[in-house]
Amino acid sequence: MSFLKEIHRRRTFGIISHPDAGKTTLTEKLLLFGGAIQEAGAVKNNKIKKGATSDFMEIERQRGISVSTSVLAFNYQGKKINILDTPGHKDFAEDTFRTLTAVDSVIVVIDVAKGVEEQTEKLVAVCRMRHIPIIVFINKLDREGKDAFDLMDEVEQKLGLSVTPLSFPIGMGYDFQGIYNIWEQNINLFSGDSRKNIEDTIAFSDIESPELEKIIGEKPANKLREELELISEVYPPFDREQYLAGNLQPVFFGSALNNFGVRELLDCFVDIAPPPKPKESETRLVKPEEQKMAGFVFKIHANMDPKHRDRLAFVKIVSGTFERNKPYMHVRLNKNLKFSSPNAFFAEKKEIVDISYPGDIVGLHDTGNFKIGDTLTEGEVMSFKGIPSFSPEHFRYINNADPLKAKQLDKGIDQLMDEGVAQLFTLEMNGRKIIGTVGALQYEVIQYRLEHEYGAKCSYENFPVHKACWVKPNDPKSEEFKEFKRIKQKFLAHDKYGQLVFLADSEFTIQMTQSKFPNVKLFFTSEFE
Repeated sequence: MSFLKEIHRRRTFGIISHPDAGKTTLTEKLLLFGGAIQEAGAVKNNKIKKGATSDFMEIERQRGISVSTSVLAFNYQGKKINILDTPGHKDFAEDTFRTLTAVDSVIVVIDVAKGVEEQTEKLVAVCRMRHIPIIVFINKLDREGKDAFDLMDEVEQKLGLSVTPLSFPIGMGYDFQGIYNIWEQNINLFSGDSRKNIEDTIAFSDIESPELEKIIGEKPANKLREELELISEVYPPFDREQYLAGNLQPVFFGSALNNFGVRELLDCFVDIAPPPKPKESETRLVKPEEQKMAGFVFKIHANMDPKHRDRLAFVKIVSGTFERNKPYMHVRLNKNLKFSSPNAFFAEKKEIVDISYPGDIVGLHDTGNFKIGDTLTEGEVMSFKGIPSFSPEHFRYINNADPLKAKQLDKGIDQLMDEGVAQLFTLEMNGRKIIGTVGALQYEVIQYRLEHEYGAKCSYENFPVHKACWVKPNDPKSEEFKEFKRIKQKFLAHDKYGQLVFLADSEFTIQMTQSKFPNVKLFFTSEFE
């Protein structure tokens, strides 16, 4: 198959939502339709012993949450689908923000009863900043929830989207009968039996047909006709150009757990979602169809296999083809590296691949060469934009709880920080280490992984800091900067890359510092060059 055909077959997208809206369940069901797994396991259902395919860290299984982004790929209707399943839990938001740099489009999952939740708002804001095309999936229709029109209003108001429904529920919760598929003009009836793999659909070219009453009853039939009429008056017709530009968001309804409405979503997604898109680097726009390979690391995951200490760097291929055993230039280190066993992902299984195309995610075994944001090319010096570190919101001293294991602790912290699990700051004054995270649950994960993967124990002490600010003086030699360093010496630290960071104890301190030292600039993300 030609290079261009391979690019156009690719669909790389992320699934995002608030925790518990059903994101991992939806991922599982998409894999089921792709024939990638035989029976999907729900995340928290004890009756199904199978555990979700995409959750493989012990702590995820215990808590029933997804902690790390997983990559899942399958073929469907001649297209190669790459799903990046992201953690919904707010404590892992940073992982999700970074994952959004590697997707070409997004599906947002919303719980029918809870509507738009806070985490969804944050993530959608990031997608809109980057103009990522969004499809909305309203989940759990077999439970009582909000009215469909109210939900769409809420999505428009809270998320600032402009929506158009491409499927619509017939009843809800107890009265839920099925879904009218506006995109294909057919009806899919709900049997409530999730063991049946794929429901039967009934094609309806004419919604006025008396057949409709026979199938769903007179009242629901009349209600459905009224609602569809209302939809055509209130909502704009679907326009793919508008969707791709990030200005129009199609909405689907369904119940992922019961395998319902998922196929409609997938069929339409395969039709309308964008193939791999060009990406802006610091020097130029890189297009997928270019012959030379370029890609970037958006995630590092250590110890995917507890029996082997291995780290995988996840690389998104932006242009050209990535070939096994071919040397590529690691731009930051300015050296060539060869990879003898690049991995592609297939649910929990990894396979070695000889060639990967734009849009694909490749896992490279890493001995410590990679950091998040690194670029690989065929010799061109460039780096891709938009993979920053954000200012953490929680800060704690990390102490060694077992003096004999100091080396293991240092190594463990070092590797976990490379993964971007949290950020490490070393105080200038006494060299004490502080870990900053976006969410408090991260501390538990770090403690758990240090003990189980590195055999090191740690304890924490509170460190009262409000925000980490990256410091950039206009003139590093100025008296003003020296004075700043003298007065603030107790609160100055270096991040992993040696950049100077000011750990401010309150919003007020930040304002005072900025007015007192106007030539010392403070930033809340590390990407400020």
